[in-house]
Amino acid sequence: MLWPWSSPAPLVTLKGQRVTLRLPQMHDYPAWYSLRRASQDFLRPFEPRWTELDLARRVYAMRVRRARQEVEEGSDYTFFIFLTVGGREELVGGITLSNIRRRAAQHVNLGYWMGQMHAGKGLMSEAVGVTLPFVFQTLDLHRVHAAFLPTNIASRRVLEKNGFIEEGFAERYLQINGRWEDHVLMGLTEERWSVNRLAGRSRIA
Repeated sequence: MLWPWSSPAPLVTLKGQRVTLRLPQMHDYPAWYSLRRASQDFLRPFEPRWTELDLARRVYAMRVRRARQEVEEGSDYTFFIFLTVGGREELVGGITLSNIRRRAAQHVNLGYWMGQMHAGKGLMSEAVGVTLPFVFQTLDLHRVHAAFLPTNIASRRVLEKNGFIEEGFAERYLQINGRWEDHVLMGLTEERWSVNRLAGRSRIA
């Protein structure tokens, strides 16, 4: 199925109690620009280096086009995270499912970012939880990988709340703010996710 780049309809939408995840669209640009610009200092220690030029509308348009193409190819899914406030959606962050591998691997990499003013409110924990049924049931993958800087305790909490376990340590794993940085490696299998989900339902019952 081919989707037009300019389609105004949410092409993939995931809903939680407080958050909604969907693919980026061109009309999201003002909110995305404002959030990224306001959170630049907050995000700098955790992301690859970027400048004001990376916030330009034409660069954003390329991101939207690439995101749609990657969905068509089944290789990556880029979601914006929205919080519903007073009946309207407010952009608060983003989640990326990247480098999907099929055949014997059946895994995907998970990455995420949150605007500074929305951090520490449990929104990212909920957003990651919303993506997991999509990963394991809709995409029918077997494993999710994630990595974080050893000093990023908030990111560790997000992953552990969603059942991820520590699986290793990678020296100089990713380039963050212009430097190659060590990362803690976390993973979650479909089997572990299913057991945790059933255990959660049992506690509720």
